Parts: sequence; structure tokens; C-alpha cells
Amino acid sequence: MCRNIKTLRPPVTPDADEDDFRAAALQYVRKVSGFRAPAAHNREAFDRAVEAVTEATARLLAELEVRGGPARATAEATA
Repeated sequence: MCRNIKTLRPPVTPDADEDDFRAAALQYVRKVSGFRAPAAHNREAFDRAVEAVTEATARLLAELEVRGGPARATAEATA
């Protein structure tokens, strides 16, 4: 499932940003819903789902601790 979604956590992708999170979220919601582009009457629910998954992805990656390295939030705070 979702084979087009790439790994976004460091060190695999150390510079992933909000655009990467949104692209992954969009791919996920498309896969789960079965719609590449939703009909007008489903657009609002589709967009809310993409936003929720984007936020959850950002939160997850900010909180992950990779063995041998600091959490992304800590690393970015020191940069």
C-alpha cells in the first residue's frame, strides 16, 4: 500500500519539510479513499483528511528519536 510514499525521517531524508509531508498525506488519502481527485461534494472531507494527515506526519517526525541521533525538533532547534 502507498508504495509512492517515501521515507521522510532522518537520516534517510534529513531535509523533509511541510511540502514533503503534504505530498505524502495526499498520496495516503488518495490511496485510502480510492479517489485521485474527489467529486465536489467530497472535496471538503478530502481536504480535511489531507490536512489532518499532514499535521500528524509533522508531529510524528518531530517527536521521533533515531538511534544515534537527536530528535528532529532538537536538531532543528540547535541549527
